[in-house]
Amino acid sequence: MAAYSIRNGIALAAAAALTLGAVLPGVALAQARDPAYAAARSGGQVGEKMDGYLGYVVPPSASLRAVVEDINIKRKAVYAEKAQANKATVEEYALTSGCLLINQTKPGEKYQAPDGSWQTRGAGAPLRDSRCP
Repeated sequence: MAAYSIRNGIALAAAAALTLGAVLPGVALAQARDPAYAAARSGGQVGEKMDGYLGYVVPPSASLRAVVEDINIKRKAVYAEKAQANKATVEEYALTSGCLLINQTKPGEKYQAPDGSWQTRGAGAPLRDSRCP
C-alpha cells in the first residue's frame, strides 16, 4: 500500500464517512433488527475488524455465520461501489471504513486491534491502525 498517500487517506476518510452516513445505516438497521446479531455483538461473539468487516471472536453457530456473512457481503458491495467512484482499491476503502467503524464501537463491544488481537472497547478511544486517518 505504498501508493496510499495522505491525500488519498483524507479523500477516502471523507468518502467513507459519507458512505457510513448514507449507505451503511441501511445495513446497520438490518443488523439491529436481527436479534441473533445484536445478541452476538453485545455478547462479544463478533466484532469490528480492521479490514472493514465483521469478524468472529469465538467460533460462531451456523445461523450466526450466515447473518455475519450476509452483512459482510453487503459491506463489500458498498465498498466496491464507493472505491470505484473514488479511484481507490476496495481494500483501501474497506480499511478506512474499518477505522471509522472501530472508532464507532461502544464500550463493551469487541474490535480488532492493530496486532490482530480482539479487544473490548473501554471508555477511552480504541487502538487503531497507524494507517487510519
